[in-house]
Amino acid sequence: MLFVIGWSVIVWFIHDFFQFKELRVNFTPIGVLGSALAIFIAFRNNSAYGRWWEARKLWGGVVNSSRVLARLIITFTDSHKHQENYQSDRSEAFKKRMVYKCIAWPHALRLHLRNQNDWTFLTQYLDEAEYYDLLKSQNKPMYLQLLLGKDIYDAMGNGTLGGFDSFQMEGQLLALANYQGGAERIKNTPLPRQYDFFTRLFVILFTTLLPFGLLSLFQTESLDGLSWLIIPFSIIISCVFIIMERTGAANEDPFENKVTDTPMTAICNTIERDLKEMLGEEIPEKLIPYEGYLY
Repeated sequence: MLFVIGWSVIVWFIHDFFQFKELRVNFTPIGVLGSALAIFIAFRNNSAYGRWWEARKLWGGVVNSSRVLARLIITFTDSHKHQENYQSDRSEAFKKRMVYKCIAWPHALRLHLRNQNDWTFLTQYLDEAEYYDLLKSQNKPMYLQLLLGKDIYDAMGNGTLGGFDSFQMEGQLLALANYQGGAERIKNTPLPRQYDFFTRLFVILFTTLLPFGLLSLFQTESLDGLSWLIIPFSIIISCVFIIMERTGAANEDPFENKVTDTPMTAICNTIERDLKEMLGEEIPEKLIPYEGYLY
């Protein structure tokens, strides 16, 4: 925008004070360029928004599957109270351990997608040995799923779970794995760079030519003294195209810890609140927008 302001002032100054009338260019080809550019930007923005919306839907699925998995863990464990080998302390410890891992998993996915390394946050959900093993793993959300799977089948072996309990739990673990894979696909597959490069190039070209085209609108005697209006018109018209181009660029990558990101921290907070309520524990405070944004 600083370039647009400065450039439009320079063009107007040269045209008016040096009477350089040759700067007037027919507006028709510039208008055609603007129309084509609007279509190009719209395509890029639709693609960028599609990526952002898919990311949000994936995290909506994470919320639902986390709730279902925690519910299955609690209800299946409690359903075996009538069994002879039922041990209350063992079952309660299993429920808490499993649900805490269900809370840790979305937090680990959040950190994994944002390339953050504050893994100490997970110490409140894992025991010491599990945490240090987690630090050695390359894909930490996947490792947490492995721990969940091992805990399920250990519980099947000692009688905490029974029957076909594991089948339904495995279905939710599969769903979580699919959501992680979808998020990683978006993270690791950016839009082709030519969309970003040529969009910016054409916006710069259009904003550079625009003042010359606007001058042609003031070539009649009745409007000749109003040629200074090319400055605000250039700023307003260029601003629309620049903002549209920047909007697409901002929405293109939904996992980069920006204000336009999928609000993964807030979603993880929602999951933690819901799952701890299922356990009957104290619920953490709900995250509120900071300066109008949820992170």
